Amino acid sequence: MSTLHVLSHSPFGDDRLNSCLRLIGANDALLLTGDAVYALQPGTAPFNALNARAPTLFVLTEDAQARALDIPGTAKGIDYPAFVELSLHYDKVNSWL
Repeated sequence: MSTLHVLSHSPFGDDRLNSCLRLIGANDALLLTGDAVYALQPGTAPFNALNARAPTLFVLTEDAQARALDIPGTAKGIDYPAFVELSLHYDKVNSWL
């Protein structure tokens, strides 16, 4: 069963990103929204953790742009309609509140 994991909190405020990365399966994907896109800052511990685990990674383009962050080649930028499509593609959606 595949799961889309959705993170929206800053990776610098708590350990949700690391907890998610420990649980993410081979058929799962991770979507960064809101302040979670700060994990895309090169050279930071969250960025290194994402690269070490290398999940299928999506980023809400609007949120990255609002924070002046580039989306790396290891991630795919999406808009809100694509977010809806992703949620239908995976068996479950897990929001890390």
